[in-house]
Amino acid sequence: MRNHMRAGWFYSGSQIARYFPSRITSLTHFPRLEFKDPYKILRQLDRHQWNMFAVGFAAWAWDAFDFFTVSLTVTELAEDFDKLPSEVSWGITVTLMLRCVGALISGSFGDRYGRKYIMIANLVAFIGLELGSGFCKTLPQFLAVRSLYGIAMGGLLGPAAATALEDLPYDARGILSGLFQQAYGVGYLLAAVFYRALVPTTTHGWRSLFWFGAAPPILIIIWRLCLPETNHFQVAKAEREAREAQLHEHQKGTNLRAFLKVANAAMRENWFLFVYMVVLMAGFNSISHGTQDLYPTFLKNQVGMSPSQATVVTVVGQLGAISGGMTVGWLSTFTGRRLAMMVSCVFGGALVPGYILLRTDSLIATTFFEQFFVGGVWGPIPVFLVELSPPVLRTFIYGVSYQLGNLASSASSTIEATIGERFPLAPTPKGVKRYDYGKVIGIYAGAVWVYILLFVFLGPEMTQEERNEEAALVVQFEELRAQGVSLLDIGAGRAKNIEDAFEEKIEEKSQPQQIEEKSSV
Repeated sequence: MRNHMRAGWFYSGSQIARYFPSRITSLTHFPRLEFKDPYKILRQLDRHQWNMFAVGFAAWAWDAFDFFTVSLTVTELAEDFDKLPSEVSWGITVTLMLRCVGALISGSFGDRYGRKYIMIANLVAFIGLELGSGFCKTLPQFLAVRSLYGIAMGGLLGPAAATALEDLPYDARGILSGLFQQAYGVGYLLAAVFYRALVPTTTHGWRSLFWFGAAPPILIIIWRLCLPETNHFQVAKAEREAREAQLHEHQKGTNLRAFLKVANAAMRENWFLFVYMVVLMAGFNSISHGTQDLYPTFLKNQVGMSPSQATVVTVVGQLGAISGGMTVGWLSTFTGRRLAMMVSCVFGGALVPGYILLRTDSLIATTFFEQFFVGGVWGPIPVFLVELSPPVLRTFIYGVSYQLGNLASSASSTIEATIGERFPLAPTPKGVKRYDYGKVIGIYAGAVWVYILLFVFLGPEMTQEERNEEAALVVQFEELRAQGVSLLDIGAGRAKNIEDAFEEKIEEKSQPQQIEEKSSV
């Protein structure tokens, strides 16, 4: 997105006065695109684009699987370690808190050296840390391993998202953005299924779920090794190297120094936008973790469901999230990202009472639709963050803003569990303590829905002009590729165009000065 936020605009009262009223009118400026059948949109993808999307999707889905192994086994972990659920829930919290560390490391390497090998490195870490989680004998050991897992988890999202989305045709970005984000829901779904298949039926219980989680990343690593870097990164790298070569004609320096110079300029121009993205992601991550992480515990402890019944409800909820993410992500291409997300907030907030108060089979239906809108509000987010991020720092800003938002929301499940334990209910006939977790989940979710609605409404979005420019750039790239032009030549050509445009601006600025000097003579 073109940056209109530099030069201290937020200190200007007149610019602030123009910006905030435009938040209302901007919602009515729908993208002027032909309403296309999703099937026709998806047919635009070639084999390379499908492979890159699928491997990014698979990596993010298994990332989520490994994360939700803790959420689904809080009850079993508490019993095995002889602790309260609120103490075990720190395994979720420390993971979320340290994800931003992984995003900082991974984003820095990914934007400079490529998405491929940093993504593989994180997947390798998953294997060791999931195995290690299953061998822990005490809660402190378990929390230590999950802390390290949080770094790896945070480091994977940026490269996985860039791999999946960067090379897509413009029209396909909305619907596949929604589908990519719901890889998180697919991970939850798989974790719930394998929880039911392994935890109650094997002698090692919850440990078997963690050990199983270490195997699939091996296949994803092999798959990623067989694929190249994204076309977008290869072109960006060639463009940067061409510009560095031009720079060397005038001054000495290293490639790394040139990259840091460009990156520093991009961050200085976009720091306020970056802060906004972090604040926004705090709300989005809070609605996910606030409605999902403690929900299986709520179903088993407060509602009294068996593990099988709780699994059915959580599976139905994640099917709703997947459906919502794809649907709202697709619609956002035609309605605009912000409007689509705001509508999801309104319906999601309205469904909160049914999500925690019902006790009949109707709970299955309300869980589906509540998670439909949780997934729906998330649907446009991957492409929305990509559109807001400067290209030179796309992996860094996307991953770090997302994970810093996660850091802000990291205590969601612990807060809900701790406060919920202040509202004890009658114990079960077997003497198991019960708590009113539903009350806390409901209040928390309602407040977060309002928070997201407010900040999405106040935030920026690409204009129609910027959408057209982005679409034209993608079309031009595909035409050049079809003509047999190499990625290196495309990047070099873009660097030359930027240099020519820069020289034209210098000439335009110097002309008035030359005229003034001549007139004075």
